[in-house]
Amino acid sequence: MKKLLYFLSILVIASMILSACATETETPTVEEPEVEEPVVEEPEVEEPVVEEPVDPAAVAAALPRNETLYIAGLQWSAVVGWNPYSSNNNNAMGFAAGANAREAIFETPYMYNMLDGQQYPLLADGAWAWNDSMTEITFNIKPAAHWSDGTPVTAEDVAYTWATNIKYETTAGVGYRDYIAAVDAVDADTVVVRAALNESGAAVNPLQVMAYISSEYVVQKAWTQTLEARAAEDATALKADPAEDFVASGPYTKFFADDTKVVYVRDDNYWGQDASMWGALPAPKYLCHVIYADNNAGFLALKAGEVDVSQQFNANVQDLWLVDNLPISTYMPEAPYGVTASLPTAYFNLNSFGLDNVAVRKAIAMAVDYDTIIANAMTNQSPTFTQVPRSIMNPTTGEQALYDHDAVADLQWAGNDIEGANALLDEAGIVDSDADGWRDIDGQKLSYNAVCPNGWSDWQAAIEIVAAAGQNIGIEITTLFPEWGVYQTVFVNGEQTEYDIFMVWSNGAGPTNPWGRARQLMSGEFAGTQNNWNGNWGGYVNPRVDELLALIPAETDQATLVQYYTELTEIYLTDVPSFTLMYRPDQFYTVNESVWTDYPASDDGRNIPPMNLLDGYGVAGLYFITLVNP
Repeated sequence: MKKLLYFLSILVIASMILSACATETETPTVEEPEVEEPVVEEPEVEEPVVEEPVDPAAVAAALPRNETLYIAGLQWSAVVGWNPYSSNNNNAMGFAAGANAREAIFETPYMYNMLDGQQYPLLADGAWAWNDSMTEITFNIKPAAHWSDGTPVTAEDVAYTWATNIKYETTAGVGYRDYIAAVDAVDADTVVVRAALNESGAAVNPLQVMAYISSEYVVQKAWTQTLEARAAEDATALKADPAEDFVASGPYTKFFADDTKVVYVRDDNYWGQDASMWGALPAPKYLCHVIYADNNAGFLALKAGEVDVSQQFNANVQDLWLVDNLPISTYMPEAPYGVTASLPTAYFNLNSFGLDNVAVRKAIAMAVDYDTIIANAMTNQSPTFTQVPRSIMNPTTGEQALYDHDAVADLQWAGNDIEGANALLDEAGIVDSDADGWRDIDGQKLSYNAVCPNGWSDWQAAIEIVAAAGQNIGIEITTLFPEWGVYQTVFVNGEQTEYDIFMVWSNGAGPTNPWGRARQLMSGEFAGTQNNWNGNWGGYVNPRVDELLALIPAETDQATLVQYYTELTEIYLTDVPSFTLMYRPDQFYTVNESVWTDYPASDDGRNIPPMNLLDGYGVAGLYFITLVNP
């Protein structure tokens, strides 16, 4: 084509020359040079490598067994949210603030160890220290600690978390605001927790100030501000936010959750592999909690090796290795197989007709056959009340030394005392006035329900025995077993109009106990409150109890403390606002070693408590377990 165009242009030029021959001047011929068009090569563009997105549901359906630790007994229904400021997440595997706060996702400055009563640094760098007047605690943040988005954990994060708890009246804010005046960031790394002071300038409650630093999570300031903006700084909206976009500091984060299971995945950038902390990542890549319908389903999964760590009650647990010869063990090789630091307690709803009468309450408590509860419902995974007399104390040696046993001996009841219970009711004039077989007051029959969560087999068996005791003394008691999600919503919000006698856990071991347990059982500050995870769900009020609870935290004289705790025990056994049904291991902690081994045990010398590998210093167990067949 180029040549053709060139030839045509020559012809045009030639014709122009011929036509110009008649002119006087001859125009020189100018030849246009041929210019080749440059060849432009298109640059090669590499196609971006697009990784196929991970489908968590597909992965969760077939988790690698040699990378997954299966846990049971914590999660009984679907997760509601991931909000560390909310008390309504129903996220039991991840969140549990308290003496042994769960440390898998969010972390506390310190971890409590129930075995030695010590607080060990986590986010904090080294030990904390009181000032001379015991009004301020100071600690530093580990330089290595950082959030899941890579930014450092700072003292300002700690201070802003406290300010948020106070501003929006979270459970932590309400629980500690009377004891902590401020949490300040002195500089980027230094935190000062300032105690609320009484009229004399002393800390109102040093125990609570100390407990806060191992009980409550630190939340990132930047993410909290995002949450606040989304909620338009409305407290209800902020606490209702499911917080799917959370930023945390712990070794795991959410991976998958539905109504069948909850799965966490390890953050391989977790700061705790720094030499200043664990020096390694946790052994399992995934933590999975299958949501079993009840204890029996979880028990069968444990036997089959589908569960590695079971926190639930397993009846006759010793048969698993003595009879079935399975690779299953407990923290202690002999009964009660765990550290019995918890007191599952039945609360009387004092707003229910007749239960405001102490004779009715004590008669029911006297009639209950506790030996049968311990032998059958607990399959001897509890000492008896003959071995450890009832009080507000757990069975540990330290707590038992804090009250005068002889001073309250006459107030004890043996249980299964049908004759004594009937005599007490008769003496109070509470009789069967219409001969229908049921006692009444002013013609109204005494009829109650006894309640605990569905699927909690040891509690359900215990509640059935409570109901049977009522029948034996002419008080109608029926059992009711709602699902956990319904149960906790009702009693936490003080709306237990349909709950007359209902079971709740008690404080186990912790830096504030036994004071914290006495407060949980009887403190008037909690009576009738909403969003109440703290205690006294039955609504008991006694000014002397509140006075004693105010005196104990600042008291350092041992003899005086014994005097105070003895008086509290006397009041408790006299007024019977609630009654303990058993002593229970703080956690049952039964492990199947067919896939993972080297779990913490009582005789291994490692000082790791019998927890579920998620709580307090028990999280250390995640760094010790190993695969049976790597």
